[in-house]
Amino acid sequence: MQKDFTLSGFDFSPEINMARYLQRIRKYPILTSEQEYNLAVQYRQTQDAEIAKQLINSHLRLVVKVVAKYRGYGLPINEMIAEGNIGLLYAVNKFEPDKGFRFSTYALWWIKASVQKYILNSWSLVKIGTTAAQKKLFFNLRKIKNKLNLTDDRELSHHILKDIAGSLDVTVQDVTDMNMRLKSHDGSLNILIDSSSDSGSEWMDFISDRRPNQEEAYAYSETLSYRRRRFREALVCLNPREKDILFKRRLADKAVTLDDLSKVYAISKERVRQIELNSIRKLRKAIL
Repeated sequence: MQKDFTLSGFDFSPEINMARYLQRIRKYPILTSEQEYNLAVQYRQTQDAEIAKQLINSHLRLVVKVVAKYRGYGLPINEMIAEGNIGLLYAVNKFEPDKGFRFSTYALWWIKASVQKYILNSWSLVKIGTTAAQKKLFFNLRKIKNKLNLTDDRELSHHILKDIAGSLDVTVQDVTDMNMRLKSHDGSLNILIDSSSDSGSEWMDFISDRRPNQEEAYAYSETLSYRRRRFREALVCLNPREKDILFKRRLADKAVTLDDLSKVYAISKERVRQIELNSIRKLRKAIL
């Protein structure tokens, strides 16, 4: 995308005046199929930003129309329009007029993809809709519930869950989980529990910290240090062969097999196992 590419100086920031914006985009004429094709061909040949602007400006109303279908997600309309306009920019740069499709048909996919991506990233701090099936479920579950007149927050029956899962090609558990997510909303732990109280207590104040405190951490460190020291002292009770077998069988990152050690010391595998167990018993007795 070209660096100097702009949309007639329009402001798509959150401070945009929607009424003024809608009034401005209505002045741009809707292009015919032939006009779209000719402009698209010229843009691919020249990469002239002014030609692209004509294509974009004539489809700004399409972005608003698409965004209107996503008003129920509680996100700022103007920001969704801004995201949709970004999708429109991508559509202009990637459109291939010789394939026989109208630009509006092609741009619609990019606009919807940009708006849906924004909704998925902004609707919740917890990431949702990571797979294609989950995204489809996220954007269609509300629509299906509205058609079934299930607009309240009651639990869906197993029969309804099964029907929805079948129509969207997902599991019943996927539908159940997504329905719970759509009914829930992110909340701040800094919200006051009782706004009418003078205590000023927040939910954060009642979350316990399960990490060990300073005294417990110090005690654990001392205990661990003591055990390591006692282990080193106890090792003197083992002869070199016992120590070697014990380390290779129990303390190495990858344990050496009984067969390999039996070949090293020219003894049977059973004898290696006996030496290993006997070394452990010696260490336990020395430490205790």
